[in-house]
Amino acid sequence: MSSRSYTLLDNFLIAFDQGCRSLWSQPQAVRENPANIFTVEGLTPAERRHSAGLMRINHTGEICAQALYQSQALTARTQHAKESMQQAAQEENDHLVWCYQRLAQLNSHTSYLAAFWYVMSFGVGTCAGLAGDRWSLGFVVETEAQVVAHLEKHLKKLPAADLRSAKILEQMHEDEAHHAVVARAAGASELPPVIKTLMHGMAKLMTMTTYWL
Repeated sequence: MSSRSYTLLDNFLIAFDQGCRSLWSQPQAVRENPANIFTVEGLTPAERRHSAGLMRINHTGEICAQALYQSQALTARTQHAKESMQQAAQEENDHLVWCYQRLAQLNSHTSYLAAFWYVMSFGVGTCAGLAGDRWSLGFVVETEAQVVAHLEKHLKKLPAADLRSAKILEQMHEDEAHHAVVARAAGASELPPVIKTLMHGMAKLMTMTTYWL
């Protein structure tokens, strides 16, 4: 029996299903949550609320990452680029699960705007993918560079007692930096400054709203 050949519509429907799973079901992580090494924490109510706001931002960022990588894999021109995006999406899925688990531990909720940001990111990723693999990879490099800088800021903003959140963000920082290195080695093109500025502005809007919502 020959394997099924998927049409573009089939692939978009598969991506839509994956998006729904990311938003409204609890996916499974491949790797164990790095924060599990800590069993005790002593956060004040104010510190707990602050940590929850930061981790809600990071969870939404991982929702966006799923949308970006899924859409870029969908529009990739070569099999190598497609597989690279799919591998990155799997690693980002671990981050998504870890952030979700941390929010639950903090007795908080995911962003009410997550679906909006998923759709926005899927559209941006589709445009990047349609521009060609080298531009798509360049988008990955710039995205990860901005994410790494963002994680470094959050690590400084976390309450000192929140070792669990810090451990998660440290592992995310390592993974995101690796994604950028891989994309650059694969032949990523440098994005124009105006695109980088627009990306930064979109990310800033997301973080400002998601901390509270």
